[in-house]
Amino acid sequence: MVLRERVDLPVYQESQSNPRVEAVPLAHVSIELGHLYMSDFRKGGDDLRRYFADVAPLVRAAMEKAWVPGSRKPPRISTCFLVDDYFAQFSTPLEIVSELRAASAESDLSLDYVARESGCATAHGVDIAQLVVDRIVSDPLPGANGVRPAVGVSGWLCNGQRSPAVGALAAMEGVNQWRPPVETAASRHAVFLDVQLWDHVEDRRRWSCPMLAAVWQLLRLGLLRYEGASLVRPVSFKKWTDGGISDEWSGMPPIVQLNPHAAPFSAYRTSSVLPVKYLPVEHAVQTIINQVSIDPVVLQQVARRSLNEGMTLPDVVGRVGYLFTT
Repeated sequence: MVLRERVDLPVYQESQSNPRVEAVPLAHVSIELGHLYMSDFRKGGDDLRRYFADVAPLVRAAMEKAWVPGSRKPPRISTCFLVDDYFAQFSTPLEIVSELRAASAESDLSLDYVARESGCATAHGVDIAQLVVDRIVSDPLPGANGVRPAVGVSGWLCNGQRSPAVGALAAMEGVNQWRPPVETAASRHAVFLDVQLWDHVEDRRRWSCPMLAAVWQLLRLGLLRYEGASLVRPVSFKKWTDGGISDEWSGMPPIVQLNPHAAPFSAYRTSSVLPVKYLPVEHAVQTIINQVSIDPVVLQQVARRSLNEGMTLPDVVGRVGYLFTT
């Protein structure tokens, strides 16, 4: 076996065969305690403490639900928090992490991991968001005419087929009549959604909130690989802070492990405790995840391990759960 290094990620490869697919440690549930954006930070520390006090009962409910039926062992549960440094950078990484730890502790919540949202775009030299886009497989509906550009060209992804444009056709062909959009897996009535994955700012692709949040969920599920290697590599708080800390967000590891005794960052399932204002974004997240083709070897790894622990997992979208608060 040959060990070679690339973009700071170890990739294990058989000498004359295809790359091996690395397995990652898994908790039973990864519970997200929330997101922090600049608008939230500007409200001050008191608002942050009130937030954790409000979500604490929901977090404890998610922990109770994590128990594996028939198991006498307590479930492995890790908690995490996502900070938006992608759309706007504010304060400094150490100050934000310190405030999050203090505010969550006041509500008796243990915060195990803090991640920065830009790490869902690029981490360890890998363009993770693009990697996920490249794995999107859109299922065309019967009768689709191919007029709509591919996702990789348009930057738009839907859960069905949009309404055709209404307007005059060529001479003698009459008028194109309106038709409703079609949801691929509608239940009685359709809920059609069209999601923007990116736009452009100064000739640079800027990923959308739903796209980055979809990457965030897939990282928490431990389902992403680059050349067979895991993209989830939390760095301990001690290692990060030893030798001084940069005030630049780019100097913070994509995921920092605050609790040295925490369960693994990735898990069989995720549960996100979020304000209800994030509901539209998370609907879009599920639309994206539902059309991402996960490496079948990774899926088999996780399925085999879950069965060994007495669990049968649903499809990937079914492993992503939410608890919304007002």
